[in-house]
Amino acid sequence: MKRQGLWAGIALIVLVLGVGGYGWFQQQFATSGAGNGPTGGPIELSSTHGEFSLAQLEEDQLAVVFFGYTYCPDVCPMSLAVVRQALAELDETERERVVPLMISVDPERDTLERLAEYTGFFGDAFIGATGSEAELEELAERYGVIWRRVETPESAMAYTIDHSSSLYLVDREGTILRRVLYSPAPHALLSALDEAL
Repeated sequence: MKRQGLWAGIALIVLVLGVGGYGWFQQQFATSGAGNGPTGGPIELSSTHGEFSLAQLEEDQLAVVFFGYTYCPDVCPMSLAVVRQALAELDETERERVVPLMISVDPERDTLERLAEYTGFFGDAFIGATGSEAELEELAERYGVIWRRVETPESAMAYTIDHSSSLYLVDREGTILRRVLYSPAPHALLSALDEAL
């Protein structure tokens, strides 16, 4: 009798944990937007190459879009270096079909002049773009990008930006063809480009 009570208690605990865990997972899934996924859509911003719009791309071109900022100490330069490495692996015809675009989520510090200098380190083909905070928030929401300003009064920079770090392969209509998670190596991006081109 005691043994049956023990097993019943264990079963009840497992059931409660299972239901609670499922509820937590569903909440996280809904909160992250993973159920719907990013919708993408038009990108029209001031850029280091003049006014930029995805609609300017040729039918067979795509943009590799990254959201970051020039004062980022690690993830941003690494991500753009990965894009540069991936482009170097493509043949010339494929390379001409890829437009690398960094969208700054730090409009306060990232002027077009600063973006031009920064993206120039990675290659002449790289475009830097930015907009007003309202434009960037709307764009980030459509692309499923999370970013927030973090005050760092003890630092000379005064603040940093926490942000998600995926790369988006996007066509001229704003359709997200592939989303590539952050990696310090170009393999995942190369694979995505191979499928999308």
